[in-house]
Amino acid sequence: MQASGNGTNLLSSFSLGPLLLKNRMVMAPLTRCRADAVTRVPTPMMATYYEQRASAGLIISEATVVTGKGVGYPATPGIYSPEQIAAWKTITDAVHAQGGRMFLQLWHCGRASHSSFLGGELPVSSSAVPIPGELYTPTGMQPYETPRPLEANEIPGIVALYAEGAKNAKAAGFDGVEIHGANGYLIDQFLRDGVNKRTDAYGGSIENRARFLFEVVEAVIKVWGKDRVGLRLSPSTSFNAMSDSDPAKLFAWVAEKLSTSGLAYLHCTEGDESDLRHGGQIVDLLPIRKAFIGTLLVCGGYDQAKGEAALKNGRADLVVFGKLFIANPDLPERFKDGKALNAWDETTFYSPGEKGYVDYPTLGQAQNVRI
Repeated sequence: MQASGNGTNLLSSFSLGPLLLKNRMVMAPLTRCRADAVTRVPTPMMATYYEQRASAGLIISEATVVTGKGVGYPATPGIYSPEQIAAWKTITDAVHAQGGRMFLQLWHCGRASHSSFLGGELPVSSSAVPIPGELYTPTGMQPYETPRPLEANEIPGIVALYAEGAKNAKAAGFDGVEIHGANGYLIDQFLRDGVNKRTDAYGGSIENRARFLFEVVEAVIKVWGKDRVGLRLSPSTSFNAMSDSDPAKLFAWVAEKLSTSGLAYLHCTEGDESDLRHGGQIVDLLPIRKAFIGTLLVCGGYDQAKGEAALKNGRADLVVFGKLFIANPDLPERFKDGKALNAWDETTFYSPGEKGYVDYPTLGQAQNVRI
């Protein structure tokens, strides 16, 4: 964790394990739904998209399922077939050719899915607690189904899927992997007692609810080594109807325990008004910062000023930007030169095609920008 250049700021370099990042700006994992809808193979357009943003100190890929049985959204990519691995290799090659670094985010949706994505099988989770409301499926909007609780003897097989995804990410040329433990997906469904109602070794106490997470962390570290593995958590999120009776205690405990794992980093999302509106509790990240001995990434509505402040006051080591990187492929250069920023178009976040994906102008192109 040593900066070089003109002090510690967003544009200063950073040593992340064996990797020297050219700046402290991280591109967030951003689901964009541009993979092949049937095979979940990344497309050539995705290679262009990531190559355009290779000036980030680190790119974290969009959430990428480790198994076809972990899917929950249309046209999201996978990392479980030879064709997917080969296509991701073209992407990492393109990013590396521009001097970039890239981690793959390992994902399993758990209950945030539907049987129509899963060949008629029910989604799995820690417990039989459904998400209220509906989701978009291959057959249109459908109510969420009550998930099937995983049997204890099935869990090692799920852990092995994360490890296999990590191996495949290595074959695809990534610089490391990030485990998706956030946003109400499978790992989060074990962590939080609003969903986890188990009475076996994976339920009840915080230690038991975190058991699945730490088994995944251990398995992935065996593949990559501890200094090439990150973890994303969302202590405050209410997304996917998540809740916990004491999230501050839960995530401080997890952060302290993670300190002994030697992870490359812990990536935490900030809570916002949307979480509060949906019944969430805002968890202060400062106790997590103190509990976790290692590199901390923060994400959630950061702009340049807020990002610089987070570094200056020691709140974080690296700052994660999402929508700003969507609309500004050359975001570090714009920050460096104080240039105007392109505005993002939310209507194209998940739509197919190039519009709102690879057509945002850079500073060297004709400017049609808004603030």
